[in-house]
Amino acid sequence: MAWRDVIESIFDYRAEYMVAREGNRVVGVLPLFLVENFITGRVLISTPFAVYGGILAESPAAYAALIDHVQQHAACRGVQYLEMRNGFEDQRAGFNPVARYATFTKDVAPATPEQLIKSLPSKTRNLVRKSLKYSYVSRSAPNLDGFYGLLLNTYRRHGTPVFPLKFFKTIMAVFGKAVDVREVVVDGKVAAASMNFFFRDQMHTYYAAWADEFRAMVPNTFMYFDHLLWAGENGYRTFDFGRSKYGTGPYEFKKQWDVIERPLPYEVKLVKRETLPNFSPTNPKFSMAIKLWQKIPLEITRHIGPRFVALFP
Repeated sequence: MAWRDVIESIFDYRAEYMVAREGNRVVGVLPLFLVENFITGRVLISTPFAVYGGILAESPAAYAALIDHVQQHAACRGVQYLEMRNGFEDQRAGFNPVARYATFTKDVAPATPEQLIKSLPSKTRNLVRKSLKYSYVSRSAPNLDGFYGLLLNTYRRHGTPVFPLKFFKTIMAVFGKAVDVREVVVDGKVAAASMNFFFRDQMHTYYAAWADEFRAMVPNTFMYFDHLLWAGENGYRTFDFGRSKYGTGPYEFKKQWDVIERPLPYEVKLVKRETLPNFSPTNPKFSMAIKLWQKIPLEITRHIGPRFVALFP
């Protein structure tokens, strides 16, 4: 529900959550948003800007009831399609599969830096040792300035619009102690930063960025190494690196941490639309727009980016 509050307060999307009940007890839930713009058309998504979505249910009967209801709802709404961003295989509804993303998790436990280094594959182990030669310091961020500045540069470098600063401020306000921003600092400069969510025994790094000027000093490697150590020391047992698209640099980077890779079983139910949508930056149709965005001055992308990001939920 916190995610609902964030999304509805920042974007012009309408939450249409569904629940299954047995008597007065909730036995299933489907987080769902109605999105409508000139790029996607009118669509239903579970869940915009999230890695994981889809139905959570206590029983097959509750699951089936929600599947039936959301399909009827999609038809009544006259949407182009219904997208389910399932996190696990047993959430599949049998719609058209979208095999575009994988997610990566790693079991963590209290460990010394040397113990963790020895547990990593050789290539990653060497990069970690390289990063430890520099005087990096990890800390909880005093504010969002460093994090957002890096994110702004990284998104522009990748040719994609950035979220508004208010989005992250709202996340911090709504999620409270369940979210944290961490910085990696060297010589008084923020070299890398991340926004992390905490849920039960899991730590999720959801947004991360690093300064291109420090690329040779591999601050991203130090950051994830530090996060794994911190997670284990603070009682978390699973570290979630987040999703990445197949065939991209982030995908290859995350694979190198001795992780459990899990394909994300996203699905699309076509309603009025006849072909599967692909609004991913990897779609060749967006290549020219990406190249153009990379050339736009940074301050301009800061101001107009939030208007565009809302078009690609």
